[in-house]
Amino acid sequence: MNATSTTHTRNPNAREVVVTGIGLALPGVATYGDLLGPLPGEGGFDPATGLIGRELRHKDRASRLALRAAEFALHDAGLTDADDTFTGSTAVVVSTNLGNADSVCEATDTIARAGVMGLSPLGLPQTSSNVIAGWVAIRYRLRGPNLTVCNGVTSGLDALAWARNLIVAGRADAAVVVGVEPANDVVTKVLGEQSTDAAVAVVLEPADAAASRGARSRATITGYARARNLAAALASTGVTEEAPVGLWLADEAGAAGAGAGHLLAGPRRIDLESQLGPLSGALGVLQCAAAAAYLEGGATGNVLATAGGPRHDATAALLLTPPPALRPSTQERGQHP
Repeated sequence: MNATSTTHTRNPNAREVVVTGIGLALPGVATYGDLLGPLPGEGGFDPATGLIGRELRHKDRASRLALRAAEFALHDAGLTDADDTFTGSTAVVVSTNLGNADSVCEATDTIARAGVMGLSPLGLPQTSSNVIAGWVAIRYRLRGPNLTVCNGVTSGLDALAWARNLIVAGRADAAVVVGVEPANDVVTKVLGEQSTDAAVAVVLEPADAAASRGARSRATITGYARARNLAAALASTGVTEEAPVGLWLADEAGAAGAGAGHLLAGPRRIDLESQLGPLSGALGVLQCAAAAAYLEGGATGNVLATAGGPRHDATAALLLTPPPALRPSTQERGQHP
């Protein structure tokens, strides 16, 4: 799915959606808290040992990375039973721009060389644009809406917004959002630089449902917009002087052309791609994981994640705030009801 430049404004009456599970399949990063830096540069997920196993046979590299990240996130959220399954209407939203490009290129090369009769029936399903989301849903029996967002650098933030909308609209009881990009020769050739194995999954649930089952909420997805520039996007996300941003997740180019004025003059800023390399469709979902680490650590201020900017067709902005359990009371803020 290629998302348009439609702005999704914050609705104060909408059902709150929170992050309850996070899973990484990212070399050199052991936990999502590491994303706040400095990165250890070693440990974490090992593709040589982590991408093998009977359940991963006949799947492309991006699907295998996504399955591992989703597994870790569902366990972290406490949503899997002894058989690693979750019952209920659970959406799967995947963000990837180049995830199965290697499978598509391999199939076209085979057709050019040997015709359609040369295609393997085991490999052909890997050419579907929704294959990664499909494998995650099949593996964990997630029987809700299932889609892939392929929208350039804003794709990860767009996917989080789509998942939130599905929950708020009552189309799903929960959602697994996966951002994934593989390291392979095809991706490296397209990017013009060495690619990065990167997969991250977050579980989103309504705040009331998470509280009723005693789940630990890490962050609230509060506002989102995709617009022509950051200044226009901020107008719809809920960033105000009364609710200041403590952490801004943005790249150098996006920050330089922000035009956001005093609202973003003081926050700490982290550029994940400068530390991890090109992340493409995985960027926004990794930013969400970093935001959760910041908020549950008790730091001051909200978190703004942005992607895109002057070099791209649009800018996406996602505002994340503390979950209900971590918000200061009116008395703590020195206010009266």
